Amino acid sequence: MNQPIKILLAEDELALGTIVKESLETKGFEVIHCEDGVTALAQYKLAAPEALVLDVMMPKKDGFTLAKEIRAINTQVPIIFLTSKSQTKDVVEGFESGGNDYLKKPFSMEELIVRLNSLLQRKQLQAAQHDIYIGAYTFQFKKQTLQYKDEAVVSLTHREAHLLFHLNNTKNEVLNRSVILKKLWNNDDFFSARSMDVFISKLRKKLSKDESIQIINVRGYGYKLVY
Repeated sequence: MNQPIKILLAEDELALGTIVKESLETKGFEVIHCEDGVTALAQYKLAAPEALVLDVMMPKKDGFTLAKEIRAINTQVPIIFLTSKSQTKDVVEGFESGGNDYLKKPFSMEELIVRLNSLLQRKQLQAAQHDIYIGAYTFQFKKQTLQYKDEAVVSLTHREAHLLFHLNNTKNEVLNRSVILKKLWNNDDFFSARSMDVFISKLRKKLSKDESIQIINVRGYGYKLVY
């Protein structure tokens, strides 16, 4: 099955941190909660989360400093600040330190979840506009093309491109068969499943020039792209 989206939450108020963590987990996220900036930076490097929710005023290392250090490592990961600081200069500092969004305390969990999902969707759309490197291949999702090194460009069908895009988004993890069937085929019946198997075979053939790339059938669950 698909792995949940991993969120790093840095919040030194234990009660608030627990509420945010549990609320996000009810929406299917996996949440790593840290109570200071130093621990949060160490967990970021260890866990490679897909988004960060950072309190500004924290012991050992504040959220703005933490964001700057993370931006030196990763310029793309979404960052939302949580803070009671509401002056314009504080908001400006938050964005200048690398934040994508700024949520003032007190806030509603519904608003945090909406903003978090919006940033994650935006990140995915931005990734789709650029070259994606899969082993020795260059995959252009928008143009639906695949190129091995400097060889001729190969065209992909609409479903091949979307299937490869989703497989790559869950690289080294299992892409749930039922989920992707409903997304691309609109149902997960027997005939759609057989059709997807055919597309998987076509993708394997088109990726076969790089022996490090595999699309593994995880029986009973789905497929996993490994490279």
